[in-house]
Amino acid sequence: MNSRPEAWLRQARDDLACAQLANANGFLAQSCFYASQAAEKALKGALLELGVEPPHTHVLNDLVQRLGEAGLDVTELRNLPLRSLSRMAIQSRYPLDATPPADLFDPSDADQALNTANQVIGFLDLLNEEPSPTEA
Repeated sequence: MNSRPEAWLRQARDDLACAQLANANGFLAQSCFYASQAAEKALKGALLELGVEPPHTHVLNDLVQRLGEAGLDVTELRNLPLRSLSRMAIQSRYPLDATPPADLFDPSDADQALNTANQVIGFLDLLNEEPSPTEA
């Protein structure tokens, strides 16, 4: 892995650690936000590793589609609840009418967000461990 994609993956792991810390301290909206950021940055790092400049988007399914177009088998990623995690990138930061984000998320939302982000990063970690066709 070259340094630019590795930087994105390291930041994804830091965001995931922040999400876990926020969750452990009852900051559920922030946990959801940082979990969505972790997944997004991990996916963008994977695109960079494949030589694809990532688009400016928070829509995780769009990033997964681009990974598929770049030749990666993304079946496992498509089975994850990425749409709800994408929604958390915005809804966890800004009030909805008179409702602050802190009132929009419960522990199950945060748990799902953390689990999904963990699965995205884990999937990409496994890809980095596999030898490339030229190395085999």
